[in-house]
Amino acid sequence: MIKIFDTTLRDGEQSPGCSMNLSEKIQMARQLERLGVDVIEAGFASSSPGDFRSVEELSRVIKNATVASLARCVKKDIDIAYDAVKKAVKPRLHVFLATSEIHMKYKLEMTEEEVLERIQKYVSYAKSKCDDIEFSAEDATRSNVKFLCKVFETAIEAGATTINIPDTVGYVTPNEYHNFIKEIKEGTKGIENVDISVHCHNDLGLAVANSLAAIEAGATQVECTINGIGERAGNASLEELVMALKTRKDYYKKDTNIVTEEIMNSSNLLSHITGVKISPNKPIVGKNAFAHESGIHQHGVLKERTTYEIMDPKSIGLNKNSLVLGKHSGKHALRDKLNELGYEINDDELEELFVKFKELSDVKKTVFDEDIHAIMIREFQKVEGGYELIDYNAFTSDGKESKTVIKIKKEDEVIEMVGSGRGPIDAAFDCMGKISGSDIKLKEFSIYSVTQGKDALGETILRVEHDGEIYAGKGISSDIIKSSILAYVNAINQFSGGEVIEDAI
Repeated sequence: MIKIFDTTLRDGEQSPGCSMNLSEKIQMARQLERLGVDVIEAGFASSSPGDFRSVEELSRVIKNATVASLARCVKKDIDIAYDAVKKAVKPRLHVFLATSEIHMKYKLEMTEEEVLERIQKYVSYAKSKCDDIEFSAEDATRSNVKFLCKVFETAIEAGATTINIPDTVGYVTPNEYHNFIKEIKEGTKGIENVDISVHCHNDLGLAVANSLAAIEAGATQVECTINGIGERAGNASLEELVMALKTRKDYYKKDTNIVTEEIMNSSNLLSHITGVKISPNKPIVGKNAFAHESGIHQHGVLKERTTYEIMDPKSIGLNKNSLVLGKHSGKHALRDKLNELGYEINDDELEELFVKFKELSDVKKTVFDEDIHAIMIREFQKVEGGYELIDYNAFTSDGKESKTVIKIKKEDEVIEMVGSGRGPIDAAFDCMGKISGSDIKLKEFSIYSVTQGKDALGETILRVEHDGEIYAGKGISSDIIKSSILAYVNAINQFSGGEVIEDAI
């Protein structure tokens, strides 16, 4: 059985523009638990107060999966990480230190002996706090394999229960990785008593292939993310890895605890939360993954599905039979639909959402899944103490400068400001810049139709730069000016004052 270690909420969130607030992380974590992942890496608790709070809250919420927090080989990091996960049903401390010559020389400025001493000291310290310890050798695939064997022996003797061999920069090839892991297995005393984990990045498009090669070499845990999000080109894609093992079980002869029917819900939920669209030709979850346009293909599939489909769409949760919602639908139907789409709500939240659903169904004849996602996005966007749009007015005419007046509430203060620009949206952004008093640069701006028809909701997705960090904003409304303002407000509300720590495997 291969353990699935999901790092969507940690490494995945480090992908520019993929940050999530606490409410979004809770919904995503609950869906990951329904998906059946073995370990949820909830965050890097010492990186910021916000990350600490997220890890702590997820440790309270998650009941079945192990909850892990990343920590450097530093006492303060380990203390903070343990304080964040200690209330979890199954807590894990994930401690890491770089082991490649380039990292030791230029980043750590440490010798091999000093690295081994630090690993022994801080893995032992972590073990004194928590039974489940994972140790990662950052940039392992560019490290000397004989030194790595010493590194992992040291970590295992100090109490590590999982050792991780990450391809941090996505450099290795499948055959190299297979042989690399076999050499470590053969040269490391005590490795037979711990889990061997792999964490592959996708810089050369080989993350899933490398992870599968590692499994063939004896890896027992794979670290991956939903939709393959993550630093730079991303991480190994959970859905691709799991379905490769399931579809080619005849070859790999390995299984996972993943409930594959929850894959589409997980993928769509993450896409709606982050505003990062899934490529149509993305394996497993792209909208074209089970689409057939060629007449020859269509004829074959109609005769026998397996002529051109190696997977049953139902195996990942694709089902054409769907519940149609409208103004006559009740609360039970809404709750069922929310559960189907991967959302978990309590009775009070249902009452509040039902009011919003009825308001929308009065405008639209049919409420689609995308509309429900849109309602939930608006709920996720609520930030305690953040800005809240009260009202706006836009004035524009051809050839003249546009004006937009925005009324905003922040806690108990109501602010009204006028902005100007080359159009009502440009003027709205000028106005929001004045209100927030922040130096913000708009980097990307897109508007999509959520559903079809003249009554469709418009989704605005933008990315802004503030103090060198990229933040994503999402807004939904049948009025595209309003959706744009909501997206800008959402982006501003993402700003946090926590310390940013870039070191990560």
